[in-house]
Amino acid sequence: MDEKIAVVVTSIAAPNKALKELARVCNQRNYHFIVVGDEPSPADFHIDGCDFYNIEKQIETGFKFARLCPTRHYARKNIGYLIAVAEGASIIIETDDDNIPYDNFWQNRCLNHSVRTVENAGWVNVYRYFTDANIWPRGMALEHINDEVPAFESLQRRDVYCPIQQGLADDNPDVDAIYRLIGPLLQRFRKDRRVALTAGVWCPFNSQNTTWWAEAFGLLYLPSYSSFRMTDIWRSFIAQRIAWVNGWAVLFGEPTMRQERNVHDLMRDFADEVPGYLNNSRLCEAIEALTLGGGADVISANMRLCYEKLVDMSLVDSKELDLVDAWNDDLAQIRK
Repeated sequence: MDEKIAVVVTSIAAPNKALKELARVCNQRNYHFIVVGDEPSPADFHIDGCDFYNIEKQIETGFKFARLCPTRHYARKNIGYLIAVAEGASIIIETDDDNIPYDNFWQNRCLNHSVRTVENAGWVNVYRYFTDANIWPRGMALEHINDEVPAFESLQRRDVYCPIQQGLADDNPDVDAIYRLIGPLLQRFRKDRRVALTAGVWCPFNSQNTTWWAEAFGLLYLPSYSSFRMTDIWRSFIAQRIAWVNGWAVLFGEPTMRQERNVHDLMRDFADEVPGYLNNSRLCEAIEALTLGGGADVISANMRLCYEKLVDMSLVDSKELDLVDAWNDDLAQIRK
């Protein structure tokens, strides 16, 4: 059976090079290209091959989440995921409006891999397997950025099931504001490796170049009551924790995009990342201690337990739970 693939982006930009290129190839390959707008989006946004949802059109979907989600927040991307699921997607690829795909971005993806695997190693800076540069992914616990990682050659090759897969991005990879303020850019990653992280390994992954299979769609949820710079990072920790109890690995692979980064205020990014700098380790310790069940039928319950813990830790507002419930209800309704 052919896979039905959707590509999801959220953007407030006018049509640009990245969006036009994504639309062009999605149209050629019969992928559903969904762009989720927000209040600042151009009123006349249009690209051939792109299905654009402004705020009004998002509300018209009837999703509970669309009515409750705050505007002017990256978490409105969740509406794009729900649209993709409702349209029958079996694979969702997400990226951003400043990422240019390489040719290999469009290669067929597969769930099962035989790759070098990291197990029970705690915090692991996965970038060290792809470059000798002293660089780390956004969301990496600062107290662990200089930790040694298990040597690549020492890692056992295993058959792993990977319904969440992170591709890397060249030039302006996803790093935190501290690195951008002090470290050299542009950076390129090696293209001849893939590494899977399994239970007992923490490494953040982002929403810049990530592929999700249907089993993991429930874990796509981006929190709305965290900062823009933390929403996909905290999502990744919750997704990893729930992946562990399902026996899933998270695959990190070679760069399939390059980023021509939008203009950012690095000090504002730094301020938005402070909750992560101070709490990422504590957050992961807390959700690792939770008792979670395995199986697709309890993913929504596991998600809620994790977000209840974040509320207890004062990392997100209690209103986040209303959004988690709306997300879970919308998914359940779609799947009926």
